[in-house]
Amino acid sequence: MPPHNFNIAIVGAGIGGLGLAIGLSHLGVPFTIYESAPAFSAVGAGVGLGPNALRAMDLIDKRFRDLYMDIATGNLKPEKKHVMMEAMLMEEGLGEGESWWGHGEWGSKNFTRTGAHRKDLLEIMTSFIPEHAVRFNKRVVSMTQGEGCVALTFDDGDVIQHAAVVGSDGVKGFSRRIVLEDRFPEAIEPVYTGKYAYRAIVPMDDAKEILGDLATDAKMFMSKGANLSTYPISEGKLMNVVAFKRDTLPWGHPDFAYEVSREDMFADFVETRPDARLVKLLHWAKPTRWGIFHHPLTPTYYNSLICLLGDVAHAGGPHQGAGAGQCLEDSLILSRVLGKLYTLDFPSAPSAPSPLSTPSPLRTRLVEAAFRAYDEVRRPRAQEQVRTTNECGQIYNLLDPVAGDDMASVVRDLNARFLWIWEHDLEADVRRVEERFEELIGNYGHEK
Repeated sequence: MPPHNFNIAIVGAGIGGLGLAIGLSHLGVPFTIYESAPAFSAVGAGVGLGPNALRAMDLIDKRFRDLYMDIATGNLKPEKKHVMMEAMLMEEGLGEGESWWGHGEWGSKNFTRTGAHRKDLLEIMTSFIPEHAVRFNKRVVSMTQGEGCVALTFDDGDVIQHAAVVGSDGVKGFSRRIVLEDRFPEAIEPVYTGKYAYRAIVPMDDAKEILGDLATDAKMFMSKGANLSTYPISEGKLMNVVAFKRDTLPWGHPDFAYEVSREDMFADFVETRPDARLVKLLHWAKPTRWGIFHHPLTPTYYNSLICLLGDVAHAGGPHQGAGAGQCLEDSLILSRVLGKLYTLDFPSAPSAPSPLSTPSPLRTRLVEAAFRAYDEVRRPRAQEQVRTTNECGQIYNLLDPVAGDDMASVVRDLNARFLWIWEHDLEADVRRVEERFEELIGNYGHEK
C-alpha cells in the first residue's frame, strides 16, 4: 500500500520545479511546492524548446506536449520549419551580398522550430498542478537533514518536515549551498560568463516595419563584441529580441540585473557599428542589464535527502536555446526514478506499513539511491550543455579558435553543434535511471 505521509518538497516554481510536479502528479507521487513569490510568475520573455524538450514533455505527460504545441510558434515561413536560426552580421548591411549570404541557416530535418512566451508556457504547466499542492509566500531559510526526513524552516517561522527535498530555486538558489557546502564549497557560487543582455518584446507589425522580410523567422546577428537574436513568439504576433554584450570586466553589481540609462545601453553597441535597423529594435528594450551567470562545475546534484534540479544545478548561458529543455529532462528523469521508489514492492512484509511511510535509515538509503541514479544519468549531459553553450557564445562573437570570423565555417559548425542535444535518446535515459536505481537498492526493497 502506498505510504500516505511520504511527501516530496519542491522548492521553487519555475519550469524545472513545475515540470517535476507534473511528472510526480502523473505518477501519483505526493509533493508540495513551496514558492517564495505570492503567485506563479514568469521572469523573462521568449523560451525556445528543441525536439529533446518536446520528447521530455511527452514522456512526462502526453497532455503537456499537446497543450504546448497549441500555443507554440515556429518560424513564420513554412520553408523555414526545420531552421533553428539564420546567421547574419550586426554591422551595417548585415552581411548582405557576401558569398555566404542566403546560406546562413542551421537546423536539422529532426528539428522543428518552436518558441513561446514564457508566461504562456507557465500557464499551461500550472494548469496541471492541484491548488492544495502549492504554498506561496514561503521562503526557505534553512534545511536540516535528519534520519529519513528533512526539516524546512521558512521566514515566517513555520517548520515542515518532508521525506526529501528537491531544490529548483534558480541560479542563485539557497538549496545549492546546502548540497555543496560540506564537500565542495568552492563550487557554490555562480560564475559570471562575461556577458550581459538587454531584452525586448516588439509587436510583429513594428518589427516588420524595421526589418521587413527578415522579421518573420529566427535570426542571430553576430559581431566580435556583441550578438543579437530575434524570433517570433505568441503565434507570430510578437518578436522576442535579446541583445548580448561581451564584457571584459568582473560583474560589479550586487544584483544579477540592474537598470542603466538608455544612453549607456546604446553606447554598449557603438563599437560593433550595428546596422541602423538593429538600433531601432533596441529602442524597444528596457535599459536593464541582465548578467549571464552559470555553474561550470557541479560535482554532485544531491546530498543525502536533498537534490538539485534545473538552473540551481546546471545554469548555463542561453546560446544553445537548451536551458529550459535541460530543466524538463531533469524533471522527466527525476520524476520517473521517484515514481519507481514510491511504488516499490516490499514482499517480506505485505501486511505491514510501507518502509517509506515513516522516517528510518532504510527510507534514507532508498531515497539516496534514487537521487544517486538521477545524478549519474543527468549530471554528465547537463554539465556538457553548460560547457558547450559557452563555446557557442564564442562562435556568435566570431571568436571560436577554429571558425573565427569566417561565416561559412561558423555556419558549418552550428549545423553540427546541436545534434547531440536534439537527438538524444531520453527513453534510454529513463530505462537507465530505473535500472540503476534497482541495482543500487539491491535487497533493500525486501527488508523490513
